[in-house]
Amino acid sequence: MALQETRTSALRSARTGRNGVAALSRHFEGELLRPGDHGFDEAASIWNGAVECRPALVARCASSDDVSAAVRFAAKNDVLVAVKGGGHNVAGSATCNGGMVIDLSPMNDVRVDPAARRARAGGGATWADVDRATQPFGLAAPGGLVSRTGIAGLTLGGGLGWLRRKWGLSCDNLASVEIVTADGSVVTASGKQNKDLFWAVRGGGGNFGVVTEFEYVLHPVGPEIMFCFVLYPAADGRQVLRGWRGFCDTAPDEVSSIVLCGTVPAEESFPEDIHGHQFVAIAALHCGTVEEGHPMLQPLRELANPLCDFSGPAPYVEVQSMFDQDYPDGLRYYWKSLFLDRFDDEAIDVLLELAAERPSPLSTVDIWQLGGAMASVGPKETAFGSRGSPYLLGAESNWEDRQEDEANRNWARDACDRMAKFASGASYSNFEPDIEASGCFDQAHLQRLAELKRRYDHGNLFRLNHNIQPG
Repeated sequence: MALQETRTSALRSARTGRNGVAALSRHFEGELLRPGDHGFDEAASIWNGAVECRPALVARCASSDDVSAAVRFAAKNDVLVAVKGGGHNVAGSATCNGGMVIDLSPMNDVRVDPAARRARAGGGATWADVDRATQPFGLAAPGGLVSRTGIAGLTLGGGLGWLRRKWGLSCDNLASVEIVTADGSVVTASGKQNKDLFWAVRGGGGNFGVVTEFEYVLHPVGPEIMFCFVLYPAADGRQVLRGWRGFCDTAPDEVSSIVLCGTVPAEESFPEDIHGHQFVAIAALHCGTVEEGHPMLQPLRELANPLCDFSGPAPYVEVQSMFDQDYPDGLRYYWKSLFLDRFDDEAIDVLLELAAERPSPLSTVDIWQLGGAMASVGPKETAFGSRGSPYLLGAESNWEDRQEDEANRNWARDACDRMAKFASGASYSNFEPDIEASGCFDQAHLQRLAELKRRYDHGNLFRLNHNIQPG
């Protein structure tokens, strides 16, 4: 078996060598980069430093025709394929060893129709690109919490962000996609065209093709909103979390909030006398006017005596990038998640124990408030089916030293094991590092997705993802 795998790898590498690249280049307008070429190392890099792979070829695509040519080349020559949008996936599936990376990052243009409240964004765009284009019109598409995240991976996996309770998930706000399927065809999927494929890409990940353009529905947001970000001492964690839970029970859909349990970093933005302290933080956004949001978020600032309070009116784009510095390129990441059916006092106690046991001060354990608009979408309307849970657990292991890999990964796994009794059993694919789809979908969704996978990618060309086997 080992000999066969070596031969297969060598054969694939030969097909992505000079002669193979020359054949592809006749149908390709972008850049084709091999190891040793100028710009290869940067193009081959991804966000998660814990994933160390070296592809044989990076195809930096300039258009959907380039993507089609790369897909046809890979299928014809049995070349392993990874697809890179923003490269920000925690699973590190935007790269591979010995294969080809289809890099969409040059395709990052965003076009806005403010009258129709629509935006078309290339598959290589980030949320910063989208916000930069839409906010001058006071509009936004529901994105994530880190502006450098690529729109593609986040949207295809669901898309939890600051607008989730008012306007739903990123995938709920898709009007259409342009997608290159495994046979190289460039097709449009929407509520009117290729409706089954449109259902699948809204939560089914990158299993069905390479999405080269996303059309989003936009909503009036900003340019200034009310944001709450307050850190409390971990010693007051039980009181704070019980108060936050009570707030969530009656909060309007305009409010989306999250709890973060971590360690105050030694940075200028935090008072020096609290550096290294354990905290329980509340972060919440009110997507209406500042006048409406200020009194609505005020109770979250009075749950105990805070370590520090950064709350106040802020530009929406500033909030969208507020956590960027906490997730730098090259740090080592391993995250796990669970949708929680309950967050009672017992769950709070377990959460605080887990927070105290973090092996890295860069790690956090988080609870996301769900519900609202994202829960109002029927479970069968999109491939993203985990909508009924009121909370989501995120165990984020973030660390620097590779010698500490095992301890940090074990902590994240242990966090989910110990919180499992409060959970539905489902996980959020965008917060899952392991390439395994079964925990991200219920059986009915998985069966339908497998049937569609067989129709659109029966050879499983697109398998470096939370892979769905062809039915």
